[in-house]
Amino acid sequence: MSTQSRIEWTEVTWNPVTGCDKVALGCDNCYALALAKRLKAMGADKYQKDGNSVTSGPGFAVTTHPKALSQPLKWRSPKMVFVNSMSDLFHAKVPLEFVQEIFNVMEKTPQHTYQVLTKRAHRMRKVSHKLRWPTNLWMGVTVEDSSALDRIEQLRAIPAKTKFLSCEPLLGSLEHLDLSGIDWVIAGGESGPNHRPIEATWVVEIRDACLRQQVPFFFKQWGGRTPKQRGRTLDGRTWDQYPTQEVTVA
Repeated sequence: MSTQSRIEWTEVTWNPVTGCDKVALGCDNCYALALAKRLKAMGADKYQKDGNSVTSGPGFAVTTHPKALSQPLKWRSPKMVFVNSMSDLFHAKVPLEFVQEIFNVMEKTPQHTYQVLTKRAHRMRKVSHKLRWPTNLWMGVTVEDSSALDRIEQLRAIPAKTKFLSCEPLLGSLEHLDLSGIDWVIAGGESGPNHRPIEATWVVEIRDACLRQQVPFFFKQWGGRTPKQRGRTLDGRTWDQYPTQEVTVA
């Protein structure tokens, strides 16, 4: 089932897969895990499994939902769709055949734009030649600090038409960021009671790299205990650029 999203850079979420586990520093305060626990307590079907919790242990159980595949076929108006906000499509426990089924739905609904984000860039690249990539897919990787820069190289190597970076939660400097082959960059601070601090210089470095290299830049939030606590303006303005927009230095 899809839901209207509060994420600033998308419109709706579509979760044919749910569940994940920690794989990187950026996962420490995973919002999906916290949300899954609340949804399970509320009785949401996707977070019940044989009457047992799927939110125990280090993560929550990876589960495919074939019935959810038909959801985008029912949407009449074009939508910006964040796919698997509650999982990672390239988790090792997601069968490659099911990934292709999701891609097939994207191909059948060219009126929509789909956004997929992964931290498992190695598997994404490893299996990329076995998949038929839809042209209306924006494929992204999370880059939370300099330790994750290799994910950008993995992203460059796949045949997705549109490629983007999500530098959120931004946990360190990405100075001298090379954006060749990248079509979009999102940056943002972490939110929640255990949020880690973000430095303004880190955001400015990314914004300036985007301006120099003519890559659209989207600044999502400064973060804090709540997502809106510190707002989302940078140097007196909001940055809401998308891959389809031309970048000019203001």
